[in-house]
Amino acid sequence: MSPGRLFLGLLPWYSVLIVTGMALAIFLCHLEEKRLGFPRDTAYDIALSVIPIGIVGARLYYVIFNSASFLRDPLSIVRIWEGGLAIYGGVIGGFLGLWLLARRKRLSLPLLLDAVVPGLALAQGIGRWGNFFNSEAYGAAITDPAWQFFPVGVLIGESWHLATFFYESVADILIFGLLWTSRRRRKHPGDGFLMYLILYGAARCLVEGLRSDSLYGFGGFRVSQLLSIAMCLFVCGVWAWRAEPKARWLLALPAAGLAVFCLTRGASLGAQTLGCAVFGLLAIAGWLLLRRRETH
Repeated sequence: MSPGRLFLGLLPWYSVLIVTGMALAIFLCHLEEKRLGFPRDTAYDIALSVIPIGIVGARLYYVIFNSASFLRDPLSIVRIWEGGLAIYGGVIGGFLGLWLLARRKRLSLPLLLDAVVPGLALAQGIGRWGNFFNSEAYGAAITDPAWQFFPVGVLIGESWHLATFFYESVADILIFGLLWTSRRRRKHPGDGFLMYLILYGAARCLVEGLRSDSLYGFGGFRVSQLLSIAMCLFVCGVWAWRAEPKARWLLALPAAGLAVFCLTRGASLGAQTLGCAVFGLLAIAGWLLLRRRETH
């Protein structure tokens, strides 16, 4: 499993997959624009507003939290085809682009977000395979020969590692399926975006804990895990505000999950993975139960 980096010997696979994901995301936005009441060609306005700023954000995020390697070769900052795009930076940049578009065109930002997130999840699932061709975004080494096979692991050089890029790709595709099939049954504009935040946040928190190339900061925490946890807690907080007051004790579920996550930090990989899984499951459970008690 040592794939070449070039598609047809000409173009980097990483770039081909990123562009393919973007094209499909634009197509899905185009399908949604009429249903959500947007003017014609809003999907193309979204693409022109989101993609450039999103790419810059994804690269800056990666560079900021991996600055030491770029200081040795500053020109490598612009060589994005070699890898090094952080999805959270892209999401932040894309959100900024949508906000600017909403202000300029006087469109509903929550509805714009709902139009974008299914395609975003699908594009992430496709783009993760770019990590495979670049031999990056993999996890801890697998020393037991019984587990040295794909899709559990991926061969990097002469060593097998957890195929974390594949785990996240599968999670992203499942999230896309849930977002797309539930899009007609939402009560409030922006609910699709919130659904994306908690599902992706829970999945990413778990997968990030298995990776061996995480970006670190803020007291030695994995930056992506902190953002994932913050997203999950934010979504639970929104639904707690919407729920009847006597149901707000359900916020204890994600809080308990966060406590388990913190207690397992610094423990064995298995214990840390369990802590991440417990947090994600309790956050999603709290969100679902609060949704059932929604009053407005």
